[in-house]
Amino acid sequence: MTGTQAFLLTPLGSLRLQGSDAGLAAVEFMDEEVAPTPTAPSAVAEPLRPAYMQLQAYFGRELRDFQLTYDVQQGTEFQRRVWAALPAVGYGRTASYLDLARQLGNPGAVRAVGAANGQNPLGLVWPCHRIIGAGGQLTGYAGGLWRKKWLLEFEQPTMQTALF
Repeated sequence: MTGTQAFLLTPLGSLRLQGSDAGLAAVEFMDEEVAPTPTAPSAVAEPLRPAYMQLQAYFGRELRDFQLTYDVQQGTEFQRRVWAALPAVGYGRTASYLDLARQLGNPGAVRAVGAANGQNPLGLVWPCHRIIGAGGQLTGYAGGLWRKKWLLEFEQPTMQTALF
């Protein structure tokens, strides 16, 4: 099976999960006007079932770290390095774009880190919502700043600044 998808209803609207037999390829929020009917858990194709179940557990406050197999085909080497660093910003924590650039050994790449973060194909799973401006301000999120704010508040019971 290749090119399978499923839709999960969350407190923030529908999420589209896409993947293949090799793993999860994309997670994205759907705008309400185009959001399809959620996929029943029993109808989720096997390759996407782990992601579907883990995302349900995340929103149920039962899971903080995702353990999934990925099949992400896009991205430059730099983007992939940024995306690979995102899970190190643990649940309830935030980091700035500058923190992330420093972690990657290139403090001058703040804008490039921001651009790569904006192209993250696995939002939530690779937690780009935890990356904030250097002054603590919320900046940029492909799913919308209102979702970023909600996600950070959702993780608030253990929210801490600084990470790596």
